[in-house]
Amino acid sequence: MESLVVDWSKLPVPVDDGAARHLAGSNLPSITLDATDGRAIDLSKLDGLTVVYAYPMTGRPGVPLPEGWDMIPGARGCTPQSCAFRDHFAELRSLGVDHLFGLSTQTQDYQREAADRLHLPFPLLSDHELKLAEDLALPTFEAAGMRLLKRLTMVIGQGRIEQVFYPVFPPDRSAADVVAWLESRQ
Repeated sequence: MESLVVDWSKLPVPVDDGAARHLAGSNLPSITLDATDGRAIDLSKLDGLTVVYAYPMTGRPGVPLPEGWDMIPGARGCTPQSCAFRDHFAELRSLGVDHLFGLSTQTQDYQREAADRLHLPFPLLSDHELKLAEDLALPTFEAAGMRLLKRLTMVIGQGRIEQVFYPVFPPDRSAADVVAWLESRQ
């Protein structure tokens, strides 16, 4: 299992390569994604404010991460990021967030293990067919033969992306950054 205590200073910092610059102001395409709670979610159709944090992949206890994982800028930190959103869940709700989701290219079944193990009060979404990633041209990278999402967070209102946080580093600060942005709007 990925440790929650990570020395971020020992990992390469991702740089803003401009790969998410086009997202703010974009309307989401109508694409249904499988959620770990069994629902089919179309982000473009949700009412209210939605936060989606995209991450490369969650590890599993006893299963090694891909070779060289820690040296890929921004790859490490999916568990700390998910736990931070879990820990800030009530605060995000009090700031007007109606829906919160994690998003990766892993299957719903694979993600369900992480959602259960981490006691997440929100579902994780699967874009295993890369439909959302391709329609929105989300930043991705290749590792161990897999196409994975680069870490970013989107704040969505009524199907339109209002704010994008990219790159996200360190990942365990992502939820607090969203909270600060939401507070600045009030």
